[in-house]
Amino acid sequence: MTARLILASKSPARTKLLTEAGIGHAILVSDVDEPAVVAAYGQLDPHDTSLLLARAKAEAVAALDDAEDALVLGCDSVFEFDGEAHGKPYEPAVAIERIRRMRGRSGVLHTGHWLVDTRDGGSGATIGAVSSATVHFGAMTDAEVEAYVASGEPLHCAGSFTIDGLGGAFIERVDGDPHAVVGLSISTLRALLHAAGVSVTELWAHAPAL
Repeated sequence: MTARLILASKSPARTKLLTEAGIGHAILVSDVDEPAVVAAYGQLDPHDTSLLLARAKAEAVAALDDAEDALVLGCDSVFEFDGEAHGKPYEPAVAIERIRRMRGRSGVLHTGHWLVDTRDGGSGATIGAVSSATVHFGAMTDAEVEAYVASGEPLHCAGSFTIDGLGGAFIERVDGDPHAVVGLSISTLRALLHAAGVSVTELWAHAPAL
């Protein structure tokens, strides 16, 4: 059976990961109201929040006509620091405050993955998993923090940082799957595909992603 993968995310980093891994895919973005989804389920820890939001995105896209007869993957990342869940900061002041607290310390980035199989004759699977990694930050100066936030990069990233951009200069090491820190674990995706009866090799493409 031919497999078609749809990524339910507009994240350039996630589509780049898939493309570099040779995995052909299309993109359909959900209009999920993330705060409303979280509020509806009450208090959840960062690990479960990432999985809940990944599921909400995947299932919203899987319900669209354009996602018929496909495998739909939703992802969401939540950074856990000092027992708190940190999503995207959006505001420079929030990012500066967070990064000043994080520098020289470590936190855990949780990336939830949810796969929905809408294929005719497919497994009908709707399954998920979380890939987590501990991120250790270097000791940044105030000037470095302010310059990084001024770049705009951390404002729309879970935890106020990236590892595959300017923020990589301030990360000393990662314990766990580094792809999870970028926002999509290829090995976790492979495991979910296997559970749905699909080999990742069926999605390998020799052309750029659609």
